[in-house]
Amino acid sequence: METIKIKDKEFELFIPSSEIEQAIDRIAEKMTKDLEKKNPLFICVLNGSFMFASDLMKRINIPAEISFVRMSSYSGTASTGDVKIVYGLEESIEGRTIVVVEDIVDTGNTMERMLRQLEALNPKEIKVSTFLLKPDALKHEVPLDYVALSVPTDFIVGYGLDYDGYGRNLPDIYKLKQ
Repeated sequence: METIKIKDKEFELFIPSSEIEQAIDRIAEKMTKDLEKKNPLFICVLNGSFMFASDLMKRINIPAEISFVRMSSYSGTASTGDVKIVYGLEESIEGRTIVVVEDIVDTGNTMERMLRQLEALNPKEIKVSTFLLKPDALKHEVPLDYVALSVPTDFIVGYGLDYDGYGRNLPDIYKLKQ
C-alpha cells in the first residue's frame, strides 16, 4: 500500500481515484435525472469541495449554475466545532432549487448551520450532495440527498481534503497511518 508524508504525518492509500470516479458518475447520473428542468444553482463549499464540484459539474447534463461559499470548522486534524463563514453567497436563491456541494459531512455542524442560513433566503428546495460521509461521527441529523462514499472516522486527505492546507491536490484519498 502506497504511503505519503504530509508535513509531520504519514498517510496510506485509502480510496484510489478509480473508485472516486465511479462514485461521482453514479451520483451525477442520479442528479441529472432528479434535477432535470429545475435549473438548479449548485453551491460549492470551499475549499475542500472544489475538486468534487468540478468533476461533478462536468458530468451533469442539464442547465445549471454554480456559485461558491467558504466555511471552516477545522484546525489541523480535528474539527473545532466552531463553524466560521469566511466568504458568502452573492446570488439570490429565492424560489430556486439549490444543491449544496460539500466535500465531507462528519459531525454535521457545518451543514446544519449552512442549511439554516440558506433556508432563511427562501429557496424553492435545497438538496445536499456530499462527496464523503462519516456516519459514525454525525452529531446532527442533516438531510443528505446524494452521498458519493461513506467512510469511517479516520482523518483523511486528498481529492480536495487537506491537512493544514496540504494534500488537496492528490487524486486519491489517503488516511492517517496509525
